[in-house]
Amino acid sequence: MDPTKTGVFDIIAAQNTTKLKEWIASHKDVEIRNEKGETPLMAATYLNHLPMASLLIDAGASVNAQDKMLNSPFLYAGASGYLDIVKLCLTAGADYKIFNRYNGTALIPACEKGHVAVVAELLKDKSFPIDHINRLGWTALLEAVILADGNSRQVQIVQMLVDAGSDVNIADKDGVTALTHARQKNFKEIVSIIEKAGSKK
Repeated sequence: MDPTKTGVFDIIAAQNTTKLKEWIASHKDVEIRNEKGETPLMAATYLNHLPMASLLIDAGASVNAQDKMLNSPFLYAGASGYLDIVKLCLTAGADYKIFNRYNGTALIPACEKGHVAVVAELLKDKSFPIDHINRLGWTALLEAVILADGNSRQVQIVQMLVDAGSDVNIADKDGVTALTHARQKNFKEIVSIIEKAGSKK
């Protein structure tokens, strides 16, 4: 690899915003890749470095370019709760039809991990695929119940999903609904929310 090109990853690793500005000014290709398939923006996103991410997006970097892990800046920022970078990505044309290695959206892991602010941001767009089913057979609602511990953030997220129109009757690969999973885990508040939303089983 050409060190004059790959040197940008050293700049990002050092979190040197001034040098990154200089690099952007002298290079036209902001989509170059390192050995992990990361673009400079992906590398900056992994560090949750908002100033560098902003500089790269302003320079035209794609928020949808995926690395070898199938992470994109948008998908990873959503899954990690990096709200400010998520907002930048949404403004810069985040593609909802590009999925992570689990064939999932940014919303699904955000719900699982309790990133309330990110979930709220993603749900502002009515065109977001709220009921997308990932490779595991789970929607955002199912994952928010199955992989979580029923804490107050998860209760809030389930309510947000329901309010946004999530289909509470979609079952997992075994035919088990979010309501049944919530009952089995004794998540009483979540059970109440899903029952009020019309789920019977």
